[in-house]
Amino acid sequence: MTELPADLRLPDVTDPQTVNWAEIPSPAFVLDETRLRRNLALISYVQEKSGAQIIVAFKGFSMWSTFPILREYGISGATASSLNEVILADEEMQGEVHAYAPAYSDEDFPEILRRSDHIVFNSLAQWERFRPQVEAARQGGRTIHAGLRVNPEYAEVETDLYNPAGPFSRLGVTRREFPDTLPEGIDGLHFHTLCEKDSDTLERTLEVLEEKFGEFLASDQVAWVNFGGGHLMTREGYDIERLIRVVRAFRERWNVHVILEPGSAFGWQTGWLVSSVLDVVHNVKDAVLLDVSVSAHMPDVLEMPYRPRILGAGDPPDDTHREADAGASGHRYIIGGTTCLAGDVVGEYVFPEPLKVGDRVVFDDMIHYTMVKTTFFNGVKHPDIGILHADGSYERVKVFGYDEFKAKLS
Repeated sequence: MTELPADLRLPDVTDPQTVNWAEIPSPAFVLDETRLRRNLALISYVQEKSGAQIIVAFKGFSMWSTFPILREYGISGATASSLNEVILADEEMQGEVHAYAPAYSDEDFPEILRRSDHIVFNSLAQWERFRPQVEAARQGGRTIHAGLRVNPEYAEVETDLYNPAGPFSRLGVTRREFPDTLPEGIDGLHFHTLCEKDSDTLERTLEVLEEKFGEFLASDQVAWVNFGGGHLMTREGYDIERLIRVVRAFRERWNVHVILEPGSAFGWQTGWLVSSVLDVVHNVKDAVLLDVSVSAHMPDVLEMPYRPRILGAGDPPDDTHREADAGASGHRYIIGGTTCLAGDVVGEYVFPEPLKVGDRVVFDDMIHYTMVKTTFFNGVKHPDIGILHADGSYERVKVFGYDEFKAKLS
């Protein structure tokens, strides 16, 4: 973890080498309570020192069985991107509900409005479409904060799939499309251009934002600015003090309330995906079939793409993804999933001992942006959701079965 002031004590975390993985039913997403608490302690520190409000983005982390723990650390709400997430935030997070979606439907919006405290609109047309409903709710005594998402057309995101400020982006209003004055009824602005970035990227982004939208920030009409997500403050080496300094300076410069809504920062390095070997086959090279699916249970491995870490395994000496791990000589296997999709493959890894049926294969850092994106493709068994508690006990929070699979079909 990054260096912090001496008065900030972060809890120790579970050493995965001490976990008896064979005792955990496979397959399972396993969240480590000690790691979650460490992240929350750091996030709480940033919130206190910066004066910003930090809420959890459900699109990255929505494990609602942990929400009581989040509330212990002063996390006061959540941001939702759909009616379903809005309902989850309202019923389970029990705090402020901040809604943003690229487009709201006539069918969903009334319930979104009923349950939300902040609603951000992606376009001027969407605001004008739903403004009468917002104004009616306000006249009825509700305090509804309405914002517009702006697109500063600046981002430092390497992967086009995750770049919201790329050419011809549909996300947010650019300066050239922005009106000369803020629409009546709008009291905040929102931008989201970061993806697992450090605070220096935020600082450069704010310079562009202020250059393009400073005249609106200076308006008494703007009471709050939502910085979106992508602030990976719990990653080792992240410059926490710069983040605090940048946020405080922005708040003081424009006299606004600042909101951060990271998802990855909450679930970063908080757990694993436990799987078991079902078979080992040979076709020039050895290949392992696991009781999980890459495409169904960790889709970012294929979409991003990226190469996940497997506990106890290394890279082959000729691996092109990164330099070979020291001492990575051993037993080489192509690691694949259990669906019939030919590309349901993670890649090739080296294990110190031969793998056999029943052995556990544990993927690291599989909580944020993983559980939220799983599917029931091919009808393969969906991993459990469990919590490894601080006292070492394991709680099987959710077991998926045929009913969940069937419910998605007709």
